[in-house]
Amino acid sequence: MKVIDAHQVAQCLRMKSLIETMREIYSKPATIPQRRVMPLEEGRYEAFALLPAWNEDFIAVKAFTYFPQNPEQGKDTLASKLLVFKRTDGEPVALVDGKVLTFWRTAAASALAADYLARQDASRLLICGTGNLAPYFAWAYAAIRPLKQVYIWGRNSDKAAETVDKILSSPQYRSLPVERQFAVSVVEEVDHVVKDIDIISCVTASATPLFKGQDIQPGTHIDLVGNHDLDKRECDSLAVKRSDVYVDSRINVLNEAGDLLIPIQEGVFTPEQIKGELPDLCAQAVKGRQSDEVITLYKSVGSALADLAAVKAVLLENGFDSQI
Repeated sequence: MKVIDAHQVAQCLRMKSLIETMREIYSKPATIPQRRVMPLEEGRYEAFALLPAWNEDFIAVKAFTYFPQNPEQGKDTLASKLLVFKRTDGEPVALVDGKVLTFWRTAAASALAADYLARQDASRLLICGTGNLAPYFAWAYAAIRPLKQVYIWGRNSDKAAETVDKILSSPQYRSLPVERQFAVSVVEEVDHVVKDIDIISCVTASATPLFKGQDIQPGTHIDLVGNHDLDKRECDSLAVKRSDVYVDSRINVLNEAGDLLIPIQEGVFTPEQIKGELPDLCAQAVKGRQSDEVITLYKSVGSALADLAAVKAVLLENGFDSQI
């Protein structure tokens, strides 16, 4: 069994090819049981989670821990590993670092959804959030749309400036053709730019909406990634009400995400109004954006299918094509 560490994962992945591998996997049959996120102690936020999935090639299960107080001790909030088996005989194939893989696959999945939901000419991106995920979202959206301007917003302006530096100094950015390189800058207030944005991507731990639904312009695509709690949300109910809504997984989103559950409780949105899941879009079982004037919204909480697709990309780059 091969052990693939974080450095190897980062070295072998490229956004555009990862997105295309994910598109292929998402368009084919797969089994994705409901993910299990289990609190380690009542009344505290520490958790242990399991995300299993399998298709005709292999079986993968991701295990991760969530300890939100760890940064106070100089430790990471998340730790994660993926264990991969052959589907044909159950033989273990690889143990893969899950933390870096999750950064890549989360951004790639949002970009894949946006490839069906964002306008073709979308060029102005607002990323709300300055955590580890933020730079990956800039690289991912640049792989599917002609970005000209990326704005970074965060509550800490120093961290926002650091995020700008990470994007611009990365191999992913420097390898772009000159004509595909984009400007990146910090924005002090979301309200200052939200009316002029084509894509809003939220990767925060915010408990309350980051922008007003009334300010969203026709044609905008909204990407909500950060919240996984029943009583928290990154956008308000009006934004949901005004949007054509898609999700990564109905069963998981409707079990975890206040972004949709709160509007449902308020009676302004229903589960039946969800137009489809990302696999539906990839398989062309449902249509994506219907016009340049529609507001679209994609809510994700993390699907094991994304892990399954991303781990295939890693395995192929590490010479496992004859085994899967």
